Amino acid sequence: MRISGARLAYTLAVLAMLPWAVLHLLWRARRQPEYLRHWGERFAFFANADRHPFPRPTIWLHAVSVGETRAAQPLVAALREHFPGHRILFTHMTPTGRATSELLFGDSVERIYLPYDTPWAMRHFLRHYRPQFGCIMETELWPNLIAACRQAKVPLLLVNARLSERSARRYAKVPALTREALRGLAAIGAQSADDAVRIEALGARGVTVTGNMKFDVAAPPEQLELARDFRAGYGSRPVWLAASTREGEEALILDAWRDVGDSATLLVIVPRHPQRFDEVERLAAERGFSVQRRSGSSAVAASTRVLIGDSMGEMFAFYAAADVAFIGGSLLDFGSQNLIEAAACGTPVLIGPSTRNFAEAAREAIACGAALAIRDADELAGQIGALLSDAGRRQGMSAAGRAFAERHRGATARTLELLNPAAR
Repeated sequence: MRISGARLAYTLAVLAMLPWAVLHLLWRARRQPEYLRHWGERFAFFANADRHPFPRPTIWLHAVSVGETRAAQPLVAALREHFPGHRILFTHMTPTGRATSELLFGDSVERIYLPYDTPWAMRHFLRHYRPQFGCIMETELWPNLIAACRQAKVPLLLVNARLSERSARRYAKVPALTREALRGLAAIGAQSADDAVRIEALGARGVTVTGNMKFDVAAPPEQLELARDFRAGYGSRPVWLAASTREGEEALILDAWRDVGDSATLLVIVPRHPQRFDEVERLAAERGFSVQRRSGSSAVAASTRVLIGDSMGEMFAFYAAADVAFIGGSLLDFGSQNLIEAAACGTPVLIGPSTRNFAEAAREAIACGAALAIRDADELAGQIGALLSDAGRRQGMSAAGRAFAERHRGATARTLELLNPAAR
């Protein structure tokens, strides 16, 4: 296949950045040693390279990290039902995404890191794994991968696609490359009409609004049982959750809560990234809070004011055990983490000003009364106190959250309809 000028320039840039990519992996490995593992996969050196590893037809899903992997849960279930004879391959870019895949799916799927986007690496990836079709979760445009799929006649779809205004502006800086990549996809399923408009403005054709599959992720029964255990361990005191917090947010939250918080209330903090568990525990201790960790062997003491949720795969349980939840990544400019799981559990939600990653969901949740918008950590602490003292208001927000989540289910079925032609 002839390479366009835009893709040639992009490929040269990727090649120039490969040494930096190695240094980046080494840098990240200082705090997360898992980055040192499976390096060969990132450069298209796979195990059993001399033979095709899958005797069955393969469906390939690309999920960059944790959020995309969790969002793929209902799609994996649907694919297993409709294509029982197929094997599922996951590709990731981060160790936490890979670990989430292991936690959710175990040995029932294969998983590797997707190689860096050079033409020969992508051709080798496709020759080795020979997927019948592929789905990229959310929004990851890999020009050489898309071109290699077209050349190999492997339909590649962009599903559960979202595109914030900020990301749209970034893609618009390379219009020819972006348009070529978007038009190389077999189909695109967008989370919302706004996402579809922004994607089409960049050159895509015929984008279908399928909805957000994260609404189809149900709380596993074992997680709800764990939530009951959590709650029993917390005792009768009020509990609020700071979920999936990002760097810089915990210090603001702890400072504000120290000034106004009730000593009888338990604050549970679950940092977004596991490598920050120790840091967040230290931040709380430095501010005079008595601190425990979820992984500790002792029960949560009545004197404990901050509990660090240092576990993987238990977020539903943390939500279901809390009276109120703040959604991390929204207090500072990270774009917010997922508020849908909290709403589905019936947990009243507070969310900060940075919501671009879940803009429509946040807007609708606030409008229907399932969530409250806060501007800063001081307002967060004040609203937490007010909600914890008002059971009737919490009950109303809980009912609104469950109804909000129920109203938006069905994206997985619509996505399956979109990819059925690719599976023929």
